[in-house]
Amino acid sequence: MKILIPPSEGKANIKKPMDIKFGETDFKYIDEVQKVIRLLSLIGNTEIRSIYGTSQEKAELFHRQNQDAMNSRVCHAIDRYTGVVYDHIEWKSLDENAQDYMDRHVGIFSGLFGLVTPRTLIPNYKLKMNVQALQHFWRPVLTNILKEEDLIIDLLPQVHRKSYDKKSVNVIEVEFLIHNPNTNKTSTAGHYGKAVKGEFIRYMAMNNVQKIADFKGFSYEGFEWNGKSFVKNAN
Repeated sequence: MKILIPPSEGKANIKKPMDIKFGETDFKYIDEVQKVIRLLSLIGNTEIRSIYGTSQEKAELFHRQNQDAMNSRVCHAIDRYTGVVYDHIEWKSLDENAQDYMDRHVGIFSGLFGLVTPRTLIPNYKLKMNVQALQHFWRPVLTNILKEEDLIIDLLPQVHRKSYDKKSVNVIEVEFLIHNPNTNKTSTAGHYGKAVKGEFIRYMAMNNVQKIADFKGFSYEGFEWNGKSFVKNAN
């Protein structure tokens, strides 16, 4: 079983990274990472502002950072990623069994690295999956990886879901939804859904969840499993 989750857009700037460079690690898909870095080298200075969605100065910084990934010092991915989902996972408060569960079962999609686990060693970077159509670059690689799993639990946003072939795997896409009883309409939980997603990942790790039937044991601030999605009735 593999639980697919997104990276965070923001990354922690670790003050004391490990004394090892990414190019010196045993990362399984390092050849693919080098190909992505070569693709980035084709981007001109006039394009990078729109690609990174920041000022020109920051875009140039992020671009250099990505291109120098092989020579950059690393830390565990779970320490690198920040944001609402990761805040609610609360990795450091999980016991060893729960952390081991996450490292075995959780796969974090990344525009630069393809697929990492919480304990994968990665440098600082900033690269969205849809830059230079990276979802299409990674699609055959990630699909081949996921074919080995008996079940895929997909907690990804839509852009990341284009990075593998759903027809080739046994996948359930889990959504977090708000239902309005007055209009009988349902909408995505949006930013609030990130907190629920983090809590759900934490629940799975703490309870060694191995099958979909176990989802019904999770509830958070009104969100309940209805057999297809986690739904909360609007007040």
